[in-house]
Amino acid sequence: MPKVTSKLQVTVPKAVAERFGIRPGDEIQWEATGSVIHVIPPRVQQRRASLEDRLKAFDEATARQQRRQRRSPRARAAKGRGWRREDLYTRAQPR
Repeated sequence: MPKVTSKLQVTVPKAVAERFGIRPGDEIQWEATGSVIHVIPPRVQQRRASLEDRLKAFDEATARQQRRQRRSPRARAAKGRGWRREDLYTRAQPR
């Protein structure tokens, strides 16, 4: 497992570098997401869509989902199934 040096440098394992095409001199991008750090290799950085493109794609997906929900009938509540949700917590207990 790679360690951080006193100069805050990290060595990329050879297998990872080969898999993602990382070569000496490449610039990699570090992205903090919550409590996780993503390392984005240069080949992926070039393919990433701009913020505008991602927002447009999100809006289009939201509109598609709304159209689907309008077309499909609403799910009806299950009636007469013989049990209630609360029964799930007591079924296995001895009486």
